[in-house]
Amino acid sequence: MAELNLKQITDKLNSEFTGDVRKLVFWYDANAEFQEDIDTIELENAEVLHLEPDNQFYIKYFLECEDTTTNYLIYAPFAKPDIRNNHLADTIRYSKEFFADRASLLTLDLGIDERYKPVIQHYIKFFANKERTQKFYDFEIENFNKSTIEIALMSVLCKSKTASFEEVIRCILTDDGLVDNKYLAEFEKYDLLGAFWQQADVAFGYNDAKPSLEKLVITMFVTYASKSIHTDMPGAWKPFISYKSGNIIAFIDNLMNSYLYGNRYDEISDIVYNALNGKSYLAKMDVEALIDCNIFAGVDELITNWLISRLENEDIGAKLGGKSIPQICAERRKKHFGRRYRSEYFILENAFYIISDGKYQPVSGIKNLVKDYTETTYKLDRRYRYFYYYFDSMEDTTPFEKLRELVENIYTNEYLNKITVNWNNEFADADGETGLVKQKDFFSKYINYSKDRVVVFISDAFRYEVAYTLFEKLLADEKCTASLTAMQGVLPSYTPLGMASLLPHRNIEYANNFDVLVDGKVCASTEQREAILQEYKINSKCVQYDSLKTMKQADLRSIFTGQDVVYIYHNQIDARGDKVASENEVFTACEEAIEEIYSMIKKIASQANTLHFMVTADHGFIYKRDKIQATDKISGAASKSNSVGQRYSISAKGLNADGVCSTTIGKVLDNKDERIISFPLASDIFKVAGAGQNYVHGGCSPQEMLIPLLDVKVDKGKKETSSAEIALVSLTTKITNLITTLDFVQTEPVSDVVKETTYRVYFISENNEKISNENIVIADKKDKDTAKRMFRLRFSFKNKKYDRSKKYYLVAYDNKNDIEVLRHEIIMDIAFADDFGFFE
Repeated sequence: MAELNLKQITDKLNSEFTGDVRKLVFWYDANAEFQEDIDTIELENAEVLHLEPDNQFYIKYFLECEDTTTNYLIYAPFAKPDIRNNHLADTIRYSKEFFADRASLLTLDLGIDERYKPVIQHYIKFFANKERTQKFYDFEIENFNKSTIEIALMSVLCKSKTASFEEVIRCILTDDGLVDNKYLAEFEKYDLLGAFWQQADVAFGYNDAKPSLEKLVITMFVTYASKSIHTDMPGAWKPFISYKSGNIIAFIDNLMNSYLYGNRYDEISDIVYNALNGKSYLAKMDVEALIDCNIFAGVDELITNWLISRLENEDIGAKLGGKSIPQICAERRKKHFGRRYRSEYFILENAFYIISDGKYQPVSGIKNLVKDYTETTYKLDRRYRYFYYYFDSMEDTTPFEKLRELVENIYTNEYLNKITVNWNNEFADADGETGLVKQKDFFSKYINYSKDRVVVFISDAFRYEVAYTLFEKLLADEKCTASLTAMQGVLPSYTPLGMASLLPHRNIEYANNFDVLVDGKVCASTEQREAILQEYKINSKCVQYDSLKTMKQADLRSIFTGQDVVYIYHNQIDARGDKVASENEVFTACEEAIEEIYSMIKKIASQANTLHFMVTADHGFIYKRDKIQATDKISGAASKSNSVGQRYSISAKGLNADGVCSTTIGKVLDNKDERIISFPLASDIFKVAGAGQNYVHGGCSPQEMLIPLLDVKVDKGKKETSSAEIALVSLTTKITNLITTLDFVQTEPVSDVVKETTYRVYFISENNEKISNENIVIADKKDKDTAKRMFRLRFSFKNKKYDRSKKYYLVAYDNKNDIEVLRHEIIMDIAFADDFGFFE
């Protein structure tokens, strides 16, 4: 029991034992309400005797024979026996009786109006426990009535820190199941179950002769669905539609979007969907009616199936609710279940663009073709890459197989073959001159005369469209400035020649055994390349990316200190693509390469005092998912060539075959080598034993020949950090008390990249009038455990009239820049007390 109640009892008892005359006071506690507390009561002029049903004769003897002078409080944790069974009846006649009505004491202590004393009395069993009672006191409720009392009792039993029916419902739904719920069992134990269902009726309009948690939840979901599905509800659902849709939508939205409880919402949603036979009923509706419904994951399944059917029929003009297929995909990804169907919507969006833009139209002039590809057409290769990136992330791709076949056919036959033929024809007409800086001029143009330290990332097979994605990522980083251009690669477009071209040199040539030599030296290994680089730049290094990944700051710094240029060789894409067993993972490797290079740039900039970076590649690649039939491969290359790959052949006489182009080594390397480089006119490959077929390079296409050059500078003055954010945990939509407490959570622990932040948190009206006190929150918690980053704020509201029809908000502002970071709409439902204490 609360300490204040005990003080009242103690004071009253002590007043009974004043004076010099011996006094005996009998206290029959019929419900044993104070049995736990009796020994904690401090009597100033008396002692306590414990009376039990079986020790009455002893107590009578003790009081009348053994100790006839001491004042005693005789406490009995049971009702006063009738006179026949009360052996102390004659003693009581010359003594006094004490009555302590717990309900009266609680009512008085809490400031509850006398008319609500029967409510307290009804739930007096609840108050028999000291801890429960104290938690009830802790709510500091200002305005008591039957409803607020019952909600507070339920809130204590649900272990909620806020006296709110929404929080009660939240606890019930998120902490236990819908059947045999432990909280409802507690309510029944304290005779609160009826009150709970009454509150469910008041708050959510749920009224049932035989109420159950399952039916309450079904009512909430069906009511929400009725407001977001633009057609008549199924007849079987209509009885569940509540008239309290506003309260239901607010509660469901808060639960759905909750940082802590979103996953539990998903579980409940699936339970309700199955209980309602949702798939069967919703499948009968026009899909357009479902476009704004996001409470069931099954809706996304129906929408994605519809989109698949439209795209299979190449119906790129299809719309739902006036929205195009890409708009639908983008918007549904942002909805609650968008994270579950993220891959599906990305597959569909990328398929849309391949179908709509995949029919390639040839471009006249190599410079125009280069401009068209680097500004626009590269996007189709990126769409294809991401189509398969998300396709491969799916466990079950069966629904997308027909669409995949269509995408593959369009990409290969309508786009890739045509652009490659267009490129080679225009390339030949221009005598191999694209107008771009050539890859073999990279060092002399960009590195040799650089005034600051430059780190050069050379990522094997990092083709132009992949580099563009990294470019966009760098542009989004406020610490970085970046530019992207293209260079003309070499033929064959493969690693030995591409890597050599990026080194400083006086000449590059092929040895008789077809080794590539730089200034007469082999350059196949990192050590060999470093030796060549240091001939031109004494303060230089060549290192492998893998050696830097786990390096500590001191070791990392030592690599770059005192250097003018550092070449970092990165091999993620080619390492995966060049192996038959893993070539279909090449698009996953592209994504990993982007992240690895980006992260390493940031790491070197922050730990090794280096701020200028360039990212380039040795060559690009072509990838097609479907394998080429043996009969479609170009034969003869292996038997007539001294050096051969899927997309190139080097020989003394060249290949005289249809669909094959050629140039000389001398033309490529500016020397007199007359040996001939042959390569397919289209995206075909040569028939070569043991080679992969999906991932290929070595030939002449924009995908292989346009080498990216990313120039990146990192701003040293800006420290890349984010602020520790806070989020509301309590699912409160209504304020009913002038003093209210709410739970919040710091969403991430403070770390080297998440910085301590101070926020001002308070309530405002729609006219920006501040209506509560302002809490200062310092988000500085470093705990990994989310529960340890939760905290509680207490708000005191102005005692004034609030209009339930107007909007009020909980807001949070970053104290440093005064930017609003949180806004949560609530209803103010507080009875107004004037200066005389009368409520309106």
